[in-house]
Amino acid sequence: MKRVAVVRGGPSAEHEVSLRTGKAILNSLQKKGYITKDIVITRSGEWLDSGLVRNPEQALTAVDVVFIGLHGTYGEDGQLQKYLETHKIPFTGSRSMASGLAFNKLAAKSALRDFVRTPKHHVLKGESLWSVASFLDELIDSLGNEIFIKPVADGSSNAAYRISSRESLENALDVLLPTHKQILAEEFVYGREATVAVLEDFRGEAVYAMPAIEILPPHDQAFYSNAAKYGGKTDFICPGRFTYEEKQKMTDMAIAAHTQLNCRHYSRSDFIVRDGEVYFLEINTLPGLTEYSLFPRAARTIGLEFDDLVEHLLQRAK
Repeated sequence: MKRVAVVRGGPSAEHEVSLRTGKAILNSLQKKGYITKDIVITRSGEWLDSGLVRNPEQALTAVDVVFIGLHGTYGEDGQLQKYLETHKIPFTGSRSMASGLAFNKLAAKSALRDFVRTPKHHVLKGESLWSVASFLDELIDSLGNEIFIKPVADGSSNAAYRISSRESLENALDVLLPTHKQILAEEFVYGREATVAVLEDFRGEAVYAMPAIEILPPHDQAFYSNAAKYGGKTDFICPGRFTYEEKQKMTDMAIAAHTQLNCRHYSRSDFIVRDGEVYFLEINTLPGLTEYSLFPRAARTIGLEFDDLVEHLLQRAK
């Protein structure tokens, strides 16, 4: 039986969510009879093995495979994957280069420009509002009065803002620019939010797309924000109420994003659907894996229960 280390926590803003993902994975693997090791990375980057501080090499001693339960920085950006590759330790999820590419929203959009449709966007660089102030009027003229801004490299809608005036744009950038190297500004596309999960080597298909989930944030949320994700008031419909053509476009884009970015094992792509048009927003290479997360929710719709999903991912690790 494989000895599996589940790595969770991490230094990102998604630390708490990652702890829950990792705990769900541990519980599932233990029910299946696997020998598990719980490795928690603290917010400050320390590795804890059974509550004791270890260096990564010590923590991963006598481990056959790593199930990555991290989200955000250090997990989704490829840093942990690069370490595991260097030490030839098998792991779940995409490899380091694909992870880093997918985590950088601008780089991913560029790599996928021939395969998906994305909202119009610009990138702002600089350490202060003063350094980009001369571009703000041009930005509004180009993208419209409704703008969506977020860091180029971050996850789970962290530091994402819907902007409806120059003043709110200035306020948001004043917060984001000092702490992020690049800010992505997109036209705000009014429409229905959706996500499509894909899984490799399933039901005879190299990349299998699950039914699209329609996401219905509460009325007081302008989009599927961090608050909407974890506030317990968002509704989900799976399969989503989309036309056949809309569903097919999302399926094609989700598979294209996964394959063209050279992702591995599983991923989840997010979309906005408006008047029959589908806009690709971003791809998640380590989507949440609590029993209530979107990926397992889609899996249950097709009869793939959580424990079997976790084992399927583990068996792909190499």
